[in-house]
Amino acid sequence: MSADLRTAEQIVEVIAREVLVAMMEQSERAKEAPACGRCKVDCADGMCVRTCYDRAGRVVSAGAERLSSTIGVIPRDVSLASLIDHTLLKPDATPEQIAQLCFEARKYGFASVCVNPAWVKLCAQLLEGSAVKVCTVIGFPLGASAPEVKAFECRNALAQGATEIDMVINIGALKARDLDLVAGDIRGVVAAAHGRKAIVKVIIEAVLLTDEEKTLACLLAKEAGADFVKTSTGFAGGGATVHDVALMRLAVGPDMGVKAAGGVRTYEDAESMIQAGATRIGASAGVKIIQGPGIEKTAAPTAAGQKY
Repeated sequence: MSADLRTAEQIVEVIAREVLVAMMEQSERAKEAPACGRCKVDCADGMCVRTCYDRAGRVVSAGAERLSSTIGVIPRDVSLASLIDHTLLKPDATPEQIAQLCFEARKYGFASVCVNPAWVKLCAQLLEGSAVKVCTVIGFPLGASAPEVKAFECRNALAQGATEIDMVINIGALKARDLDLVAGDIRGVVAAAHGRKAIVKVIIEAVLLTDEEKTLACLLAKEAGADFVKTSTGFAGGGATVHDVALMRLAVGPDMGVKAAGGVRTYEDAESMIQAGATRIGASAGVKIIQGPGIEKTAAPTAAGQKY
Protein backbone atom coordinates (compact mmCIF):
# COMPACT_ATOMS: atom_id res chain seq x y z
CA MET A 1 0.00 0.00 0.00
CA SER A 2 1.39 3.41 -0.95
CA ALA A 3 2.05 6.07 1.66
CA ASP A 4 -0.55 8.37 0.08
CA LEU A 5 -3.24 5.69 0.18
CA ARG A 6 -2.45 4.80 3.79
CA THR A 7 -2.62 8.46 4.76
CA ALA A 8 -5.97 8.80 3.01
CA GLU A 9 -7.35 5.80 4.88
CA GLN A 10 -6.18 7.23 8.19
CA ILE A 11 -7.90 10.55 7.42
CA VAL A 12 -11.12 8.72 6.55
CA GLU A 13 -11.00 6.87 9.87
CA VAL A 14 -10.57 10.09 11.83
CA ILE A 15 -13.37 11.82 9.90
CA ALA A 16 -15.64 8.83 10.48
CA ARG A 17 -15.14 9.16 14.23
CA GLU A 18 -15.94 12.87 14.17
CA VAL A 19 -19.07 12.27 12.08
CA LEU A 20 -20.26 9.57 14.48
CA VAL A 21 -19.74 11.86 17.47
CA ALA A 22 -21.64 14.67 15.74
CA MET A 23 -24.51 12.36 14.83
CA MET A 24 -24.72 11.08 18.39
CA GLU A 25 -24.75 14.60 19.77
CA GLN A 26 -27.53 15.59 17.37
CA SER A 27 -29.54 12.50 18.23
CA GLU A 28 -29.21 13.10 21.93
CA ARG A 29 -30.24 16.74 21.64
CA ALA A 30 -33.34 15.66 19.73
CA LYS A 31 -34.47 13.47 22.63
CA GLU A 32 -37.06 14.90 24.92
CA ALA A 33 -35.34 16.92 27.62
CA PRO A 34 -36.77 17.25 31.12
CA ALA A 35 -39.45 19.90 31.52
CA CYS A 36 -37.94 23.36 31.47
CA GLY A 37 -34.48 21.79 31.38
CA ARG A 38 -31.62 21.09 29.02
CA CYS A 39 -29.27 18.27 28.06
CA LYS A 40 -25.69 18.21 26.82
CA VAL A 41 -23.45 15.49 25.37
CA ASP A 42 -19.71 15.28 26.01
CA CYS A 43 -17.58 12.79 24.04
CA ALA A 44 -13.99 11.76 24.67
CA ASP A 45 -11.86 8.64 24.39
CA GLY A 46 -14.58 6.63 22.71
CA MET A 47 -17.22 7.42 25.35
CA CYS A 48 -20.19 9.82 25.08
CA VAL A 49 -21.93 10.98 28.27
CA ARG A 50 -25.37 12.62 28.15
CA THR A 51 -26.29 14.75 31.18
CA CYS A 52 -29.67 16.48 31.69
CA TYR A 53 -30.34 19.36 34.07
CA ASP A 54 -33.49 20.96 35.42
CA ARG A 55 -34.13 24.71 35.44
CA ALA A 56 -32.17 25.12 38.66
CA GLY A 57 -29.13 23.41 37.13
CA ARG A 58 -29.47 20.18 39.09
CA VAL A 59 -28.62 16.90 37.34
CA VAL A 60 -31.79 14.90 36.75
CA SER A 61 -30.41 12.12 34.53
CA ALA A 62 -27.16 10.89 33.07
CA GLY A 63 -26.07 8.06 30.84
CA ALA A 64 -23.07 6.87 28.88
CA GLU A 65 -22.56 5.03 25.62
CA ARG A 66 -19.31 3.72 24.16
CA LEU A 67 -18.57 4.40 20.51
CA SER A 68 -17.75 1.56 18.17
CA SER A 69 -14.15 0.59 18.85
CA THR A 70 -13.31 0.36 15.16
CA ILE A 71 -14.15 3.96 14.31
CA GLY A 72 -10.90 5.90 14.29
CA VAL A 73 -8.70 2.84 14.71
CA ILE A 74 -5.59 3.14 12.57
CA PRO A 75 -3.82 -0.21 12.08
CA ARG A 76 -0.04 0.05 12.05
CA ASP A 77 0.71 -3.61 11.35
CA VAL A 78 -1.68 -4.98 8.75
CA SER A 79 0.48 -8.07 8.19
CA LEU A 80 -0.04 -9.11 11.81
CA ALA A 81 -3.80 -9.18 11.26
CA SER A 82 -3.43 -12.15 8.92
CA LEU A 83 -2.11 -14.21 11.84
CA ILE A 84 -4.96 -13.40 14.24
CA ASP A 85 -8.11 -15.41 14.92
CA HIS A 86 -10.47 -12.62 15.99
CA THR A 87 -12.25 -14.25 18.90
CA LEU A 88 -15.57 -13.93 20.72
CA LEU A 89 -16.38 -16.94 22.89
CA LYS A 90 -18.06 -15.41 25.90
CA PRO A 91 -21.39 -17.08 26.74
CA ASP A 92 -23.47 -13.91 26.61
CA ALA A 93 -22.37 -12.80 23.14
CA THR A 94 -25.25 -11.32 21.15
CA PRO A 95 -25.91 -11.46 17.39
CA GLU A 96 -25.02 -7.78 17.19
CA GLN A 97 -21.63 -8.42 18.78
CA ILE A 98 -21.01 -11.33 16.44
CA ALA A 99 -21.87 -9.10 13.48
CA GLN A 100 -19.45 -6.46 14.76
CA LEU A 101 -16.76 -9.13 15.12
CA CYS A 102 -17.25 -10.13 11.48
CA PHE A 103 -17.21 -6.50 10.36
CA GLU A 104 -13.88 -5.96 12.11
CA ALA A 105 -12.46 -9.17 10.64
CA ARG A 106 -13.37 -8.16 7.09
CA LYS A 107 -12.16 -4.61 7.59
CA TYR A 108 -8.73 -5.50 8.96
CA GLY A 109 -8.12 -8.84 7.24
CA PHE A 110 -7.94 -11.13 10.24
CA ALA A 111 -7.26 -14.80 9.53
CA SER A 112 -10.61 -15.90 10.96
CA VAL A 113 -13.35 -15.20 13.41
CA CYS A 114 -13.49 -17.75 16.22
CA VAL A 115 -16.96 -18.19 17.70
CA ASN A 116 -19.09 -20.74 19.49
CA PRO A 117 -20.87 -23.26 17.21
CA ALA A 118 -24.26 -21.54 17.49
CA TRP A 119 -22.89 -18.54 15.58
CA VAL A 120 -21.15 -20.37 12.74
CA LYS A 121 -24.00 -20.06 10.24
CA LEU A 122 -24.38 -16.32 10.88
CA CYS A 123 -20.63 -15.75 10.49
CA ALA A 124 -20.52 -17.78 7.28
CA GLN A 125 -23.26 -15.56 5.85
CA LEU A 126 -21.65 -12.32 6.98
CA LEU A 127 -18.19 -13.30 5.72
CA GLU A 128 -19.28 -14.77 2.38
CA GLY A 129 -17.02 -13.55 -0.40
CA SER A 130 -14.22 -12.51 1.94
CA ALA A 131 -10.93 -14.25 2.71
CA VAL A 132 -11.76 -14.45 6.42
CA LYS A 133 -12.32 -17.99 7.66
CA VAL A 134 -14.96 -19.14 10.12
CA CYS A 135 -13.42 -20.95 13.08
CA THR A 136 -15.39 -22.66 15.82
CA VAL A 137 -14.66 -24.61 18.98
CA ILE A 138 -15.43 -28.27 19.68
CA GLY A 139 -15.68 -29.90 23.10
CA PHE A 140 -15.27 -26.41 24.51
CA PRO A 141 -14.10 -25.45 27.06
CA LEU A 142 -13.65 -28.61 29.14
CA GLY A 143 -12.72 -31.20 26.50
CA ALA A 144 -14.69 -33.83 28.41
CA SER A 145 -17.30 -34.68 25.74
CA ALA A 146 -17.37 -38.20 24.36
CA PRO A 147 -15.30 -38.69 21.17
CA GLU A 148 -18.46 -39.44 19.17
CA VAL A 149 -20.02 -36.18 20.37
CA LYS A 150 -16.96 -34.18 19.35
CA ALA A 151 -16.96 -35.76 15.90
CA PHE A 152 -20.67 -35.04 15.46
CA GLU A 153 -20.23 -31.47 16.70
CA CYS A 154 -17.45 -31.03 14.17
CA ARG A 155 -19.51 -32.37 11.27
CA ASN A 156 -22.44 -30.15 12.24
CA ALA A 157 -20.22 -27.06 12.38
CA LEU A 158 -18.74 -27.86 8.99
CA ALA A 159 -22.23 -28.20 7.52
CA GLN A 160 -23.05 -24.73 8.90
CA GLY A 161 -20.02 -23.20 7.19
CA ALA A 162 -17.04 -23.58 9.51
CA THR A 163 -13.67 -24.02 7.82
CA GLU A 164 -11.43 -24.17 10.90
CA ILE A 165 -11.97 -26.31 13.99
CA ASP A 166 -10.39 -25.71 17.42
CA MET A 167 -10.97 -28.81 19.56
CA VAL A 168 -10.15 -29.38 23.23
CA ILE A 169 -8.43 -32.63 24.11
CA ASN A 170 -9.64 -34.92 26.88
CA ILE A 171 -7.39 -33.43 29.54
CA GLY A 172 -8.22 -35.96 32.23
CA ALA A 173 -7.47 -38.87 29.90
CA LEU A 174 -4.09 -37.36 29.07
CA LYS A 175 -3.18 -36.94 32.72
CA ALA A 176 -4.26 -40.54 33.36
CA ARG A 177 -2.05 -41.64 30.46
CA ASP A 178 -5.00 -43.06 28.52
CA LEU A 179 -3.23 -42.13 25.31
CA ASP A 180 -5.42 -44.28 23.07
CA LEU A 181 -8.47 -42.28 24.13
CA VAL A 182 -6.71 -38.96 23.60
CA ALA A 183 -5.39 -39.93 20.17
CA GLY A 184 -8.68 -41.45 19.06
CA ASP A 185 -10.53 -38.34 20.24
CA ILE A 186 -8.34 -36.16 18.03
CA ARG A 187 -8.44 -38.53 15.06
CA GLY A 188 -12.24 -38.51 14.98
CA VAL A 189 -12.35 -34.74 14.65
CA VAL A 190 -9.44 -34.65 12.20
CA ALA A 191 -11.14 -37.22 9.95
CA ALA A 192 -14.39 -35.25 9.93
CA ALA A 193 -12.65 -31.93 9.30
CA HIS A 194 -10.15 -33.06 6.68
CA GLY A 195 -12.96 -34.74 4.78
CA ARG A 196 -14.34 -31.22 4.22
CA LYS A 197 -10.88 -29.63 3.72
CA ALA A 198 -11.07 -27.84 7.06
CA ILE A 199 -8.09 -27.51 9.38
CA VAL A 200 -7.91 -28.67 13.00
CA LYS A 201 -6.23 -26.93 15.92
CA VAL A 202 -5.86 -29.05 19.06
CA ILE A 203 -6.20 -27.16 22.35
CA ILE A 204 -4.04 -28.80 24.99
CA GLU A 205 -4.95 -26.44 27.88
CA ALA A 206 -1.33 -25.99 28.87
CA VAL A 207 -2.04 -24.32 32.21
CA LEU A 208 -3.33 -27.66 33.53
CA LEU A 209 -0.38 -29.73 32.31
CA THR A 210 3.22 -30.39 33.25
CA ASP A 211 5.86 -29.76 30.60
CA GLU A 212 6.04 -33.49 30.01
CA GLU A 213 2.29 -33.67 29.49
CA LYS A 214 2.36 -30.64 27.16
CA THR A 215 4.98 -32.34 25.02
CA LEU A 216 3.04 -35.59 25.01
CA ALA A 217 -0.17 -33.81 24.02
CA CYS A 218 1.59 -32.09 21.12
CA LEU A 219 3.08 -35.35 19.87
CA LEU A 220 -0.32 -37.07 20.03
CA ALA A 221 -1.91 -34.23 18.07
CA LYS A 222 0.81 -34.39 15.46
CA GLU A 223 0.53 -38.17 15.16
CA ALA A 224 -3.26 -37.89 14.79
CA GLY A 225 -2.89 -35.58 11.80
CA ALA A 226 -3.92 -32.25 13.31
CA ASP A 227 -2.76 -29.05 11.63
CA PHE A 228 -2.06 -26.95 14.75
CA VAL A 229 -1.57 -27.28 18.46
CA LYS A 230 -3.05 -24.49 20.57
CA THR A 231 -2.12 -23.38 24.07
CA SER A 232 -5.38 -22.61 25.81
CA THR A 233 -9.12 -22.09 25.89
CA GLY A 234 -8.72 -18.99 28.05
CA PHE A 235 -11.27 -20.41 30.49
CA ALA A 236 -9.00 -22.45 32.78
CA GLY A 237 -7.35 -19.72 34.78
CA GLY A 238 -4.38 -19.12 32.51
CA GLY A 239 -3.42 -18.48 28.93
CA ALA A 240 -0.53 -18.53 26.53
CA THR A 241 3.03 -18.08 27.77
CA VAL A 242 6.26 -17.69 25.84
CA HIS A 243 7.60 -20.77 27.59
CA ASP A 244 4.68 -22.93 26.50
CA VAL A 245 4.74 -21.72 22.90
CA ALA A 246 8.48 -22.41 22.63
CA LEU A 247 8.03 -25.86 24.20
CA MET A 248 5.18 -26.70 21.81
CA ARG A 249 7.18 -25.51 18.80
CA LEU A 250 10.08 -27.72 19.87
CA ALA A 251 7.73 -30.70 20.26
CA VAL A 252 5.98 -30.45 16.89
CA GLY A 253 8.90 -29.22 14.78
CA PRO A 254 8.94 -26.53 12.11
CA ASP A 255 6.11 -27.69 9.85
CA MET A 256 3.09 -27.83 12.16
CA GLY A 257 1.18 -24.75 13.28
CA VAL A 258 1.27 -23.43 16.84
CA LYS A 259 -1.51 -21.14 18.05
CA ALA A 260 -1.04 -18.94 21.11
CA ALA A 261 -4.36 -18.09 22.74
CA GLY A 262 -5.48 -16.76 26.08
CA GLY A 263 -4.27 -13.47 27.51
CA VAL A 264 -2.72 -12.09 24.31
CA ARG A 265 -3.94 -8.50 24.57
CA THR A 266 -1.24 -6.20 23.15
CA TYR A 267 1.03 -5.87 20.15
CA GLU A 268 3.96 -6.71 22.39
CA ASP A 269 2.21 -9.86 23.64
CA ALA A 270 1.59 -11.02 20.08
CA GLU A 271 5.13 -10.28 18.95
CA SER A 272 6.62 -12.25 21.85
CA MET A 273 4.45 -15.26 20.98
CA ILE A 274 5.48 -15.11 17.34
CA GLN A 275 9.15 -14.86 18.30
CA ALA A 276 8.67 -17.98 20.44
CA GLY A 277 7.28 -19.92 17.48
CA ALA A 278 3.56 -19.15 17.19
CA THR A 279 2.12 -19.02 13.67
CA ARG A 280 -1.38 -18.02 14.75
CA ILE A 281 -2.69 -15.81 17.56
CA GLY A 282 -6.10 -16.22 19.16
CA ALA A 283 -7.29 -12.96 20.71
CA SER A 284 -10.37 -10.94 21.47
CA ALA A 285 -8.23 -7.78 21.38
CA GLY A 286 -7.24 -8.12 17.73
CA VAL A 287 -8.15 -4.55 16.78
CA LYS A 288 -6.03 -3.14 19.61
CA ILE A 289 -3.14 -5.47 18.83
CA ILE A 290 -2.78 -4.33 15.21
CA GLN A 291 -2.60 -0.69 16.27
CA GLY A 292 1.02 -1.42 17.07
CA PRO A 293 3.28 -1.01 20.11
CA GLY A 294 2.59 1.29 22.97
CA ILE A 295 -1.22 1.15 22.97
CA GLU A 296 -2.51 1.56 26.51
CA LYS A 297 -4.02 -1.53 28.09
CA THR A 298 -7.04 0.58 29.08
CA ALA A 299 -8.00 1.28 25.47
CA ALA A 300 -11.63 0.70 24.49
CA PRO A 301 -12.49 -2.97 24.02
CA THR A 302 -13.21 -4.45 20.62
CA ALA A 303 -16.46 -6.18 19.73
CA ALA A 304 -15.17 -9.30 21.43
CA GLY A 305 -15.05 -7.47 24.75
CA GLN A 306 -13.89 -10.46 26.79
CA LYS A 307 -10.96 -11.37 28.98
CA TYR A 308 -9.35 -13.85 26.57
